[in-house]
Amino acid sequence: MISTNQFKNGMTIELAGALYEIVEFQHVKPGKGGAFVRTKFKKLDTGAVLDKTFRAGEKFEQALLDHKKLQYLYNDGSDYHFMDNATYEQLQLDKNQVGSAADYIVEGMEIDALFHKGNLLNIKPPLAVNLKVTEAEPGIKGDTATGATKLVTLETGLKVQVPLFVNQGDTLKIDTRTGTYIERV
Repeated sequence: MISTNQFKNGMTIELAGALYEIVEFQHVKPGKGGAFVRTKFKKLDTGAVLDKTFRAGEKFEQALLDHKKLQYLYNDGSDYHFMDNATYEQLQLDKNQVGSAADYIVEGMEIDALFHKGNLLNIKPPLAVNLKVTEAEPGIKGDTATGATKLVTLETGLKVQVPLFVNQGDTLKIDTRTGTYIERV
């Protein structure tokens, strides 16, 4: 059990049967009345943000999470197969469990996985990944005065807006948080 005066950003607690990560908190001591803590949480399974206020000294159950490194092995059409780098156990996840991370992972890539009591909460690819362009229309010469962009398809099927000079076969660095082009590698 932890008290509100032990809150830290990034800490995970159990609240009403769900897991929440503390994004931000503030201890407030008004002139009249008791102190309280204003807290902003992020629900781990949905990503929803919640604002809540607690009396100072309230106690909560701290959730203990396991961070594991998994290596992406392959996709058999319906499931994604991963291997735990520490135990060499294989883990099979469906499209819903992988979520949007499927747009950024390629065979052999290492990702971070978050587990609570043996159950997978989510997986996170690296902040930036290098992906090869599989489809790109040629840029039209003289069409660059306005910083024009074009839509290309990457090896994972992700479609990204990129500058006109990017061609098929190029490798691009992509930001996995926003899904945007960073640079050509």
